Amino acid sequence: MDTSWFLVFADALLILHTMLVAFVILGLVATFAGHFLQWRWVRNFWFRLSHLAVIAVVVLQSWLGVLCPLTSWEMALRAKAGEAGYEGSFIQHWLQSILYYSAPDWVFIVAYTVFGALVLASWFVVRPER
Repeated sequence: MDTSWFLVFADALLILHTMLVAFVILGLVATFAGHFLQWRWVRNFWFRLSHLAVIAVVVLQSWLGVLCPLTSWEMALRAKAGEAGYEGSFIQHWLQSILYYSAPDWVFIVAYTVFGALVLASWFVVRPER
């Protein structure tokens, strides 16, 4: 396989990863905004369950010290392409600067846990409906 395809797949994973992060963050914002603006869709059970499940996985991974599988897979694809680190395509460069930043592990654990607690609290403030 041409090594450029590994970069294409790695960039696609980075886009997917960024979309999941946006879903978690914007989903919580939309839930609370929707409560005040009376948007019915923010009470959709499946939307809320998927939102809670994604942040629950993130929190659990952080507590266990496990690297996100999407990150591992992306880095493996970049390694197969012969690329080291995060130098590369335009998409990779900009999305990486949004998604990955350096801080001690405890900062991420606390941030993910607090955010996860807010998502869980939203289940009681803005109750989902079946």
